[in-house]
Amino acid sequence: MDLSDQPDVIVFTDGACSGNPGPGGWAAILKYPGGDSAKKLSGGQSNTTNNRMELMAAIEGLRAVGDTERRRVRLVSDSEYVIKGLTEWIAGWLRNNWRRGSKAGAPPVKNDDLWKTLYALSQKHDMVYEHVRGHSGHPENEECDRLAVAAIEQYR
Repeated sequence: MDLSDQPDVIVFTDGACSGNPGPGGWAAILKYPGGDSAKKLSGGQSNTTNNRMELMAAIEGLRAVGDTERRRVRLVSDSEYVIKGLTEWIAGWLRNNWRRGSKAGAPPVKNDDLWKTLYALSQKHDMVYEHVRGHSGHPENEECDRLAVAAIEQYR
């Protein structure tokens, strides 16, 4: 699938953290083209990092898509970490057994627990990825940001 194909579902995501590390929140919005409904999800953790929350947003968004049937999914995020991880870095991580290099003793990929989960979920669908600039007025990205920031409050 390329960006010109109509996806079955668009998953918008964002993560936030108050301090890094600190309490964090994530959010995802699922939209189904041709329909008027949207599903909004959010959650958080008491002591985490922004990158972990960005990953959790994508993970929970894809979990909500489900895995009973293969779908065309567009994942939209303002996180270059998530988008580049899934489009540029993942092949090397897989080749190097989730290490940040091929030499003996290379350090493990940071957040490899979440990356492994996200990768497995992404393999269940036909995925395309879109990076949007954060805080630039993109309606769904702004809503995800509001939801993620609000989720932090329960951990303060």
